[in-house]
Amino acid sequence: MIIFAGDYNSDLDMETEKQYIDLFTEYEDIICLHAAEAPNVLRRQALADFERLGFPAAKDEDYRYTDVSAAFAANYGVNLHRLAVPVDASDVFRCDVPNLDTALYFVVNDLFYTAMQPDVQFPEGVFVGDLKTFDAQHPGLAARYFGKAADTGRNGIIALNTMFAQDAFVVYVPRNVRLKRPVQLVNVFRSHADMMVNRRILVILEPCAEAKLLVCDHSMSDIRSLGTQVVEIFAGEDAFFDYYDLEESHRLTTRFASVYVEQAARSNVLVNGITLNNGLTRNDYHITLNGEGAETILCGMTIQDGNQHVDTRTHIVHAAPRCTSRELFKYMLQDRATGAFCGRITVREGADKTMAEQTNRNLCTGREAVMYSKPQLEIYADDVKCSHGMSTGQLDEQALFYMRSRGLPEDEARLMLSVAFMSEVTDHIRLDGLKDRLSRLVEKRFRGEFARCAGYGICRNNRTGISILH
Repeated sequence: MIIFAGDYNSDLDMETEKQYIDLFTEYEDIICLHAAEAPNVLRRQALADFERLGFPAAKDEDYRYTDVSAAFAANYGVNLHRLAVPVDASDVFRCDVPNLDTALYFVVNDLFYTAMQPDVQFPEGVFVGDLKTFDAQHPGLAARYFGKAADTGRNGIIALNTMFAQDAFVVYVPRNVRLKRPVQLVNVFRSHADMMVNRRILVILEPCAEAKLLVCDHSMSDIRSLGTQVVEIFAGEDAFFDYYDLEESHRLTTRFASVYVEQAARSNVLVNGITLNNGLTRNDYHITLNGEGAETILCGMTIQDGNQHVDTRTHIVHAAPRCTSRELFKYMLQDRATGAFCGRITVREGADKTMAEQTNRNLCTGREAVMYSKPQLEIYADDVKCSHGMSTGQLDEQALFYMRSRGLPEDEARLMLSVAFMSEVTDHIRLDGLKDRLSRLVEKRFRGEFARCAGYGICRNNRTGISILH
């Protein structure tokens, strides 16, 4: 049974929030019945917060360029009864990224796919899988972390996700354990009707642990999909963690993704978000360096055309002394695409010896493409080195002229400059196989060619109408 949120909107002028409040109130018992215990204990507070906050409004400076209520107003189905979606695993789930040996897992819509899991022996104590199983194997541990970084009292989208999310993908690495094999999670949108899904990811690294996680988002159906995703990452002292988020979805896909990172002393975390195809995307990154000597690298890039929209907001908080953060985001916008970047770095009182840099660089190659950028610094400590910079323009005409004078066709010269512009982001990838593959995917994205990533479905390029095979 698929429940449609819009079925509750009998009054066309009814506030968008009310249909979700009514849906939750009517089906709360069903939601909890099919869910893990950790999210269940948070639902009532999340409901109260959502009733108070609602969706972020256009007057909210942080959501000035993304109409959240309009995105959630459509009539989406919600799979509250956790019905399995029929798929042919041998035909659907393939990954041909070369030179990248990963432990591969799948989530179809918001259901953890149990029929096909990797044959891998992790070190003792490591857990990779769904939240229900994790809670059974490690009683009480999920409750210590789930929902502790993502505060429902500050954002209505987080509250909505917490109300409806029934499971989570969990990566747990105990003290002094190093995962040599990266973990890969593939999120798949697949449905016969317009669908909303609410996903969670929970990563727990105890002191001196090390792991890498690659998350890929794909659309397999030519229907409207709306996804909310909340990622919580806890890095203990001296932990080392990479998180890569690759979005190759459909032009009809709307995604609201929030990443929360809590870092202890001397931990090192890399977060890299890449959007190659999408419809409407909102990415939020909240990183707090709580322990002395922690390091963060936060970077991302997006390539947009047609009417695609990507809105990114970042907030890095230096709460301890001698921490380092480096931040880099790049946009390439064509046609009528719109992009927004709002980045803030906060250095709290007592966080002396902080080193923080933030850079946002954008290229608008279409006359109707629009980019909004707002870098910010808040410093309440002494003896710090902080900087931020932003630039928006077009391809370097002098470099283009030089390359053409050497016999390169104009289209090829523009392609080479575009790929080079994005290379600074891919250079931060610490998985060699992924770095090489993404470099080729970026080039093919600019060419408008078929770009095989993982053998999933078909996505269409808005501008050219060319199908891009994942």
